[in-house]
Amino acid sequence: MKHVKALLIKFIMILAVLWIVFTLMFDAEFSDTLLMSVVLTVAAYVIGDLLILRKAGDRDKSDGDFKKRNTIATISDAVLTFIVLWALGEALLNPGDNVVMASLISTVVIGIAEWFFHRYVNNKVIRDRHAHTVAY
Repeated sequence: MKHVKALLIKFIMILAVLWIVFTLMFDAEFSDTLLMSVVLTVAAYVIGDLLILRKAGDRDKSDGDFKKRNTIATISDAVLTFIVLWALGEALLNPGDNVVMASLISTVVIGIAEWFFHRYVNNKVIRDRHAHTVAY
């Protein structure tokens, strides 16, 4: 259940950003924005949150090396976000749309949100003997 809740939070966060940027600012169809949100949510959750955030850094430190893990996971999420949005945008949207700019704006906003989302994931989802809870 903890993964479902985290996925739902991440999906809503990503959908909100992509709806504002791609649909409202760059006139993309909502169905395309929805598809991009689903693909990005699943990819970023599995790669950025479950793999990278969980495995990066020195887990034996008192805080589980959260700052380093969060930095690595946030940068990885940002790179993945830009690549996924750019590739799907090029495939789904009109050739005249400025996909690179929409992807870049979305990447910056989602990257900032991911920085905070990783605290939630660290404290509520990947809690194990190596994942230390960090203060908000």
